[in-house]
Amino acid sequence: MAAQPQVTFIGTATTVLRIGGFTLLTDPNFLHRGQRAYLGKGLWSRRRTDPALRIAQLPELDAVVLSHLHGDHFDRVARRELDRELPIVTTPAAERKLRRWGFQAAQGLPTWSSRELHRDGTTVRLTSMPGQHGPGVLDLLMPDVMGTMIDVERSGRREFRLYVTGDTLNRPLLTAIPERYPDIDAMLIHLGGTKVAGILLTMDARQGADLVELVRPRLTVPIHYDDYPVFRSPLAHFVEEARRRGWAGQVRTVTRGETISLTQPA
Repeated sequence: MAAQPQVTFIGTATTVLRIGGFTLLTDPNFLHRGQRAYLGKGLWSRRRTDPALRIAQLPELDAVVLSHLHGDHFDRVARRELDRELPIVTTPAAERKLRRWGFQAAQGLPTWSSRELHRDGTTVRLTSMPGQHGPGVLDLLMPDVMGTMIDVERSGRREFRLYVTGDTLNRPLLTAIPERYPDIDAMLIHLGGTKVAGILLTMDARQGADLVELVRPRLTVPIHYDDYPVFRSPLAHFVEEARRRGWAGQVRTVTRGETISLTQPA
């Protein structure tokens, strides 16, 4: 029997996923409290928290899953300290820049396309999901962003399905996700209600709750919610929204440094 899928929360959208016998790192942000992350277009934000681990403390990794190239998702520490030969599954635009930085195993996935990892009869399939970081035409000023569907299969049978949202707003293009991918076991949802100049750039509590009701995962784990001042929607607001809507029991919060299971008890 394969080990239960687990997530260790490091901070921001950075997690270590142990899934299907593989170890994946998501959106590596290893800046420390007080250090500034570059958000593009001359914008910076100073980190409020420390990551739970340093890169040197990470377990051996099989791949990195990177939703997009922003300084709070792939920072200068990651650029300097991550193994240049580590596969990085990301957007095509991010792949081009990562390869210029020396990460030659970076692979950009167009929406709905996949990369597979194989070991001991198990396949972990990473599929790019649609995402939109900004509203309307303002999205054109933002880096391309993707979510990731992670499917674990053994002997042709799916054992687990995890959706990592990436820094997307809840927009109509996401309705295709549950149509194509029903029966989602767990979702790592990027929240925070990021606002720059009053413009919402990541899901707040209401948008996040709406996405839960669209996707209907068995378990939702919120991340990306309090590490930077541009995050304006606290985790407590999402938990309260879940309680008000009647599905708080399907939400599992995780603190920095904590490891939790991604499966719901039977």
